Amino acid sequence: MPLDRRHFLLQSGATAAVVALFGQGCARSQLPPSTGTTTPSGFFTSAPISQRDAVVVPPEYEWQMLYPWGAPTGVAGRMPAFAPDAGNSADEQALQAGMHHDGMHFFALDARGERGLLVMNHEYTDEQLLHTDGVKAWNAEKVRKSLHAMGVSVIEVRRTQEGWRQVLPSPYARRVHGRTPMRIAGPAAGTPLMRTAADPAGTGVFGTFANCAMGVTPWGTYLTCEENFHGYFGGPKEAANHATPAQRRYGTVPGAQWVDYWRFDERFDLSRHPNEPHRFGWVVEIDPFDPDSVPVKRTALGRKRQESATCTVAKDGRVVVYMGDDARFEYIYKFVSRDPVRPGTDAAARAANRHLLDEGTLHVARFDADGRGRWLELVHGRHGIDAASGFADQAEVLIHARLAGDIVGGTKMDRPEWIAVHPRSGEVYVTLTNNTQRGDLGKSGADAANPRAPNFFGGILRWREDGGDAASTAFAWDHYALAGDPAQPGAGTRYPSDSADAFGCPDGLHFDSGGLLWIQTDMSGQSMGKPPYAALGNNQMLCADPATGRIQRFLTGPNGCEITGCVVTPDRRTLFVNIQHPGESRDDGDAKHNSAWPDAAVPGSARPRSATLAIRRRDGGIVGT
Repeated sequence: MPLDRRHFLLQSGATAAVVALFGQGCARSQLPPSTGTTTPSGFFTSAPISQRDAVVVPPEYEWQMLYPWGAPTGVAGRMPAFAPDAGNSADEQALQAGMHHDGMHFFALDARGERGLLVMNHEYTDEQLLHTDGVKAWNAEKVRKSLHAMGVSVIEVRRTQEGWRQVLPSPYARRVHGRTPMRIAGPAAGTPLMRTAADPAGTGVFGTFANCAMGVTPWGTYLTCEENFHGYFGGPKEAANHATPAQRRYGTVPGAQWVDYWRFDERFDLSRHPNEPHRFGWVVEIDPFDPDSVPVKRTALGRKRQESATCTVAKDGRVVVYMGDDARFEYIYKFVSRDPVRPGTDAAARAANRHLLDEGTLHVARFDADGRGRWLELVHGRHGIDAASGFADQAEVLIHARLAGDIVGGTKMDRPEWIAVHPRSGEVYVTLTNNTQRGDLGKSGADAANPRAPNFFGGILRWREDGGDAASTAFAWDHYALAGDPAQPGAGTRYPSDSADAFGCPDGLHFDSGGLLWIQTDMSGQSMGKPPYAALGNNQMLCADPATGRIQRFLTGPNGCEITGCVVTPDRRTLFVNIQHPGESRDDGDAKHNSAWPDAAVPGSARPRSATLAIRRRDGGIVGT
């Protein structure tokens, strides 16, 4: 995901500061090595560090493009082609691939996994690329098109002798976007802070946007996460003086918006509709197999800049959801359902389990210096969360989960993003992308879980729940990797093996069924190619084996892009991955795009387009080997 207001900075011409590198080291892992991987012998050839405007994979592999921005989603009779001049209308964009592909999952439709649904997020919009005249002037039609370019795509794909192909049309094809009707469920539904003039009941809302990471439920539904929703709500700057502490904590302050939706769609005007932002920042559940189903915002999981909704099952059958809040000095969360999961992924199981994410307990993580940690309940009436501390009821605890985390003493982290659970050991890994403000005046300094101040390169932290039970309230933790360029003096880097390929700013994270960990990076466009990141090249994807400490560079992306949203098919012979925002400029304050990928070779000669790739070994073998 782009760092907080990164795309706003590009549009507004703000200048990023030049940074100097500081840091301190960390002891080697205190947890025993992971076990249980079934990786076949034989390594692939590591892809080289690259600054090319191209996708580079090992010579043993090949890739093909599946679903670039603007491609038709596949709704029968409504498949508009992409207009290279950005001339597609708002209505056409609602039937096409959105911008900036992110979290993604493959739902198999047959036993062999050769046909399935790819469901993916579209995180945000680059207005310079989306409209024929860029950002010269705003109007209501541009707002509609922008909202339609975010959200979620459901497409059908199948493997043929020529490779993977999108099925056009498909009865499953669907776009969920910023104007799609949705239901609000759980403890906050219908409560006063969720009610608006347009929805006095507080139970329905139009749209989901800023969709970054994701999750998949045990019953076969897709969870999309609303992350940087705050940047789309605004108002006149003079109204900022009246912002509440909660609004400031969540960034919904008039004058701080990235785009001026509020001038043309009044629900985004904070001064007129202050409750509308409370209806965003949630995990949204979507049934990918039913294109007529209504998406549901699950408020029991808490409101934040939602990053990841990784599901696993506790020993007693309850569902557990791990979540991050991707902002500096924010928290890691865990939700444990009240009731157990009914097994199965068919329509009956999806119906039987539809209430599970509405009833349960939300927790925030505390990481102690001795390598132990605790999950602290965020429940009204406990641990100081009560009316005296500003919470009238449990609904307010969930709507303002960040503030509740402050009260119970959660550990403020360095941008917790994607979370992945080892398929055999149950060990949990989380990416902490970076935090260049740690240690600044008035900010938190280094601590055991966040040992570098400032933290330019990020890392991967992991924990094991006590008793191997995901519902436990205590755990042991350590650092799997402290990322960065080992050649940088004082960088404090540490990898699980001396031969590991270096990386910076880890973001996406995915375990395949064999126990290989796929790591994706998100250095900003303004940072790539500059100190202290210069030696790391463009963003990359790496393949790690926690059982051996091996980390190898598997893919490097085009100029300016982030690598994100990977998933491996059940047979482990295809990896789908998203190339997000190619062309994000390396020049501070320069809105020009430094890529024309994938449609042209010369930057500036075509609009760069985010896209989904399918990657296979040339001999048809298991990916990652």
